[in-house]
Amino acid sequence: MDEYIKQLEYPTDPNILLGKKTKIKKYLLENFPPKIKKNIAVLGGSTTHDIVKILELFLLYNGIEAEFYECEYNQYYEDIMYNNKFLKEFKPDIIWLHTSYRNIENIPCISDSEEIVNQKLEAEYNKYLSMWQKCNEDYKCIIIQNNFEQPFMRILGNKDVSDCHGLLNFISRLNLKLYDFAQTNNNFYINDLNFVASNYGLKDWHDLSAWYLYKYCCKIEAIPYLSHNVSRIIKSIYGKNKKGFVLDLDNTLWGGIVGDDGVENLELGTETATAQAYTEFQLYLKKLSSLGVILNINSKNEKENAIAGLNHPDGILKPNDFICIKANWNPKSQNMTDIAEELSLGTDSLVFVDDNPAEREIVKTQVKGSCVPEISQVEFYIKEIDRIGFFEVTALSKDDLSKNDMYKANMERVKLKQSFNNYNDYLLSLDMKAVIKPFEPVYMQRIAQLTNKSNQFNLTTKRYSQTDIEKIALDKNYVTLYGKLLDKFGDNGVVSVVIGKIVNDELHIDLWLMSCRVLKRDMEFAMMDELILTAKKLNISKIFGYYYPTNKNAMVKDFYQIQGFSKIKEDDDGNTVWEYDIPENYKNKNEVICVNDSEN
Repeated sequence: MDEYIKQLEYPTDPNILLGKKTKIKKYLLENFPPKIKKNIAVLGGSTTHDIVKILELFLLYNGIEAEFYECEYNQYYEDIMYNNKFLKEFKPDIIWLHTSYRNIENIPCISDSEEIVNQKLEAEYNKYLSMWQKCNEDYKCIIIQNNFEQPFMRILGNKDVSDCHGLLNFISRLNLKLYDFAQTNNNFYINDLNFVASNYGLKDWHDLSAWYLYKYCCKIEAIPYLSHNVSRIIKSIYGKNKKGFVLDLDNTLWGGIVGDDGVENLELGTETATAQAYTEFQLYLKKLSSLGVILNINSKNEKENAIAGLNHPDGILKPNDFICIKANWNPKSQNMTDIAEELSLGTDSLVFVDDNPAEREIVKTQVKGSCVPEISQVEFYIKEIDRIGFFEVTALSKDDLSKNDMYKANMERVKLKQSFNNYNDYLLSLDMKAVIKPFEPVYMQRIAQLTNKSNQFNLTTKRYSQTDIEKIALDKNYVTLYGKLLDKFGDNGVVSVVIGKIVNDELHIDLWLMSCRVLKRDMEFAMMDELILTAKKLNISKIFGYYYPTNKNAMVKDFYQIQGFSKIKEDDDGNTVWEYDIPENYKNKNEVICVNDSEN
């Protein structure tokens, strides 16, 4: 069945996916049990049946089980604007408006004045704007909107793109209006249909037989590429992105073998085509690093040779661009595991890139959950990695932009810890300060990210979109806390989240999580202290905690016991319920973090 899984990774064979979608779905459900369940409404201006079936496969592969609602053909506007009761009852978490250029109604005529063309543009945009506003009003859910692809003909020839009467010009201007809306509205995402169609090739994308016979807006064989692109957005929203690369060096980041050829003979720079390809690949990785993607090295090399290669004058990436550098003669599978452990990440969070197929196979088979893309020649590295969408950006927080600095600071903390015999003295030496408060708008995006990314220190592993977080923050029946931690090495950002539902005088914890990069820093005790303080102000006398075991969160199995809760229930699956009676004279557990003084 490995051939099934291979088809869900780039490059795919659309005929296998389309022809064996039922068998693949069964295999995925049996071997990759999903942890997240979401309702997705697909409202199409063209036929969507096979698009939805293939989208379902990509989502299952990423741990998301979706229930779908599909509107009748081309009834997307009516379903939204006229309160379709079936859509209302469905209660979508996501609405995907799958429209294409064929759904544009206000097409300019050659006889129109520029003023009339502009009026048509506003009318077309306002049609979509009214749908987005109605979706937000009725469902307060995530909206994914297709942009508009280029048509297959140009009535005005080359002038079609520059003249206001040209459809190409009209589509370009309409798309810009969509992008402006996306820039200023959270929980609204553009599915770049225009790129998917162009990348596939407009000549093949626009299969007129598929349109005339079945009302598909694209060639049938192009459907997997469209569905995959949408799945990238959804899996990113729900925290299924990878977090970083683990990279080989020789013939991966540069041409040649540094230990044999010498630094001076490595292929880097612009002198040859091969050298330029490696340089451009390094530049691509550097740009991803600026978005918070962490870079690490896993190379069979002497450390000094590796560092010398990374200091090549024509190299884009330097030693300081990497968090962990494992240049030794250990098995790469062992290095991969060691890197994940040092970063407090799961191996499934990292992407291993190596030109050697034998090394790729060893890591793939020896390292559980490892992600190992197939790469060929250096000139294709960027395309082969980029098309998979490991690091799809749906939100970009301040914490994301400073993530590399945070990991580097963590490595400094590890070095400092080794100089202390008493762990408590080490914690005090960090001069830690925490801000712990109810959810605030400025941190909503980061809080949603944490709920979807944190797997190990996560008691219930419930997932929330930013829309969900915003609803909860406004609901008086919930207690919310975020925790932000700073120390002498830098700002760790928002690292802990607690959500509890109030029932009479009881508080039931729906979510308690913490980023693994601040483990063993006593932040959980600081959060507990603030939770008790908040509960007392609300006259809550009892707190109930819940632990749902997964294959990743065993480390917090005894969390509530450590906090002083009593276990009152456990089922055959290991799910536990804990109870805590708030004492009148509660004694703070945190002794090393100064709380809520850093912003005063």
